[in-house]
Amino acid sequence: MQTTQHILMIRPVQFTYNAQTAVNNAFQVEGAQADAQQKALGEFDRMVTLLRDNGVQVTVIDDTPEPHTPDSLFPNNWLSFHPGGTMVLYPMFAPNRRLERSEAIINRMKQEQGIANVIDLSGFEKEQRFLEGTGSMVLDRDQGIAYACLSPRTDKKVLQEFAKKLKYEPVIFHATDKNNKPIYHTNVMMCVADHYVVICLESIRDVAERSDVIATINGTEKEAVLITLDQMNHFAGNMLQVLGKDGEPLLVMSTQAYQSLTEDQLKTLENYNRIIHSDLHTIETNGGGSARCMMAEVF
Repeated sequence: MQTTQHILMIRPVQFTYNAQTAVNNAFQVEGAQADAQQKALGEFDRMVTLLRDNGVQVTVIDDTPEPHTPDSLFPNNWLSFHPGGTMVLYPMFAPNRRLERSEAIINRMKQEQGIANVIDLSGFEKEQRFLEGTGSMVLDRDQGIAYACLSPRTDKKVLQEFAKKLKYEPVIFHATDKNNKPIYHTNVMMCVADHYVVICLESIRDVAERSDVIATINGTEKEAVLITLDQMNHFAGNMLQVLGKDGEPLLVMSTQAYQSLTEDQLKTLENYNRIIHSDLHTIETNGGGSARCMMAEVF
């Protein structure tokens, strides 16, 4: 099953610009953090309301003041859920993001979701190897494919360990932004849905790697919806397809991402699902992540 109706979201308590992640996240903007927590909280609550109004089941867990975890509202980086009662925990690049692996959250989700199997990859932090969940990987769950662009936060060895344990086939490539810097997370340049893939092929500079990715997408018989580097910079790749009322497929994105898309792109996407969007300006600017990063899918 590619999509789910159940989403986990973490309500922020001390959201702010995180200098530890900014070293390799070009989407963050220093100096834009005035009243960041208050503004981010409003954006978070409005997105939760939007999802629930459209029939999405949202489990919201409040973050705690201690330890200080400024990026806690991006839970998809440190845990993921999989059919059969499996939870995976991931090694994180920034030391203050490792603190997000809360025992309270883990235990609550284990109890509520009947998690019987926890795969803990966080030990790779000792080797300075990282894999930040469904930020580092974009999963085609139906086809068992894990797309991943390598970066300081996405290590090939850890990816292969994930793929081995969960029976995924890794598709590995390199992707760079307009300044030729590695893209820190795969989910800012591509999104896999049930019948289509949104992807910024421009970011894959190596011809052979690009051809491999295209061939893989074509092999899944999903339509490739291409976005530009500029659209990627407006978080047009950071989307997630979820299920709403009566199993209706919905594509969730930020308002900034929505406004960057052309009429033709919107028409193509709306042929597959309805689009819902929410203003996430403060979260996107300070955190360098958008709508998809805020949602951990629960299967």
